[in-house]
Order: sequence, then C-alpha cells, then structure tokens
Amino acid sequence: MPEGDTVFLAGRRLHDALAGRELTRGELRHPRLVQHDLAGRSVLEVVSVGKHLFTRFDDGTSLHSHFRMDGSWHLYRPGRPWRGPDHQVRAILEVPDRVAVGFRLHDLDLLPTEREDTWVGHLGPDLLGDGWGSAAAAEVERRLRADPERELGAALLDQRVACGVGNLYKAEICFLLGVSPWTRVGDLTDRQVHDAVTWAHKLLARNAWRPEQSTTGDLGEGAQHWVFERGGRGCRRCRDVVRTAGQDDGGADREDRIAYFCPTCQPGPHPPPARRGGRRPQQQSGRRSRYG
Repeated sequence: MPEGDTVFLAGRRLHDALAGRELTRGELRHPRLVQHDLAGRSVLEVVSVGKHLFTRFDDGTSLHSHFRMDGSWHLYRPGRPWRGPDHQVRAILEVPDRVAVGFRLHDLDLLPTEREDTWVGHLGPDLLGDGWGSAAAAEVERRLRADPERELGAALLDQRVACGVGNLYKAEICFLLGVSPWTRVGDLTDRQVHDAVTWAHKLLARNAWRPEQSTTGDLGEGAQHWVFERGGRGCRRCRDVVRTAGQDDGGADREDRIAYFCPTCQPGPHPPPARRGGRRPQQQSGRRSRYG
C-alpha cells in the first residue's frame, strides 16, 4: 500500500492539472458508477487525506479514490498512449490539455462533498495535512499511548492513530528510534513516543514534493533507506545483517506486512530466526510508481 506522501504528491499533481477547469470528459468505469457522466462539471480542487483522495466538483459532489495496493492516477497530454491496459482503467477525467486516468482504483465513490467524513472521519490527524501542528502531534501521541500493549510497528500502521504511515516509514521510524518493531508501546519512554510522531511527520514531509522517498538523506540508488527492503544486507550503522519477519498489523493477512530490522541497532523483542530450510515470509516491494 502506498505511503501518504505518494498520495499527497498524486493529489497535488491532479490539482495542478484539473483545478478550475471544466471536464470535457468524465467517465467512471467502476461497476457501481458507470451511469454517472461527469463531463461539464468543474473541478474545484483535489485534496488528499492520508491515503484517500477527493476530487471536488462545483455541484457539491466529490469523487473519492483510494489506491489500496496497486491503484494509481496517471496524467497525460491528449493523444499520448496510456501506460497501462485499458481494462484496468476505472476513471477518466479530461480537460482540454490534460487527461487524468485512474488505474485499478478498487475504492471509488461519488458522494456529496459534505459527506466525505464517511470515508475519513474515523482517521487520526493527517501527517501532511494543512492543520498539522503541535496540537495534532499531541493528539497522535495520545492515540499511540491509548493501547500500551500494542506493538509499535502495528500502531504506526494504524491510520486511526495518524494518517500516512505505510510499511516503508514504519520500518524506518523504528530504526531511527533504535527500537524493535515488536516493542510494546507501553514500554516506550515519553521521549520515544514524541520522537516517533516527530519522525513520522518529518519523513513524510521531506519526501512529499518529489517522487523519490529517502529516509537517509541520500537519493542515490540503493542508498535511500536504512533497513527497508535491505533484508539480508548489511546494516548501514553496525554491519549486522538486516532481517525480515512478518508482523501482524491487526489485519487478516499477516505476511502482507514485512518488518525490516537490525537486531543489533534495534534492541527489544524479536521473532526467533527462521530455521534453515523453513518457510520465510514473502517479501513485497514497497517501491511504487508515483505518477500523477
């Protein structure tokens, strides 16, 4: 699933291309929405809320989209070939000089703008939201502490705590804190809880306006992350081997969330090493195309 900065960047690019423009084509190919023609509506703005996007129109409606694991919005000049098969297209929003094409948008909904909270009202503060500040940060800290028995890695992924952190930033925040992803939130100091929230906002904000996602400060190929997607390779700090293990985030698919960690730099509870010849968690790439 994409990180919040990926969705933020896609939203800003869609906003720049569509806002203040009347749609010459507004086609929805989602099974529940095929009867709606958006042509003739003007786009007021495109905004992101965590991992959700809302395209707001001048008639008081909003088009909600969520990327899930493989969705994306692409922008094209009219007449240019699309980088994806036609059967995966779920939405087409066109103005005279740009075409926005939504691929594999499993969550797509057209609703009154005043009812957007039905999708995002339960979420925690948006780490990249306009209202981010000390009050929002304090609220995230409060929500983190609300379940002291929960593992930190799982809590960071919970969008009800804060909007925007995905598996990449979960791994990197835990490394920068110097704690295991399996550490109980209740075992963290107040300073560590504060720093977890600070790092979450800082890392997403650092990468929000560019396609590259670096947590090390280095944009070079293979040097952008501390431990994420470095399983079996040397830790950048101590040269111990970075390990991987499945971490239950509270959902049904344990192996969808691979935790990356250095057992030396991140003391605390760890799963036992996999036995030789045993089944290893399937690693999934967090690298995504950030079109938009």
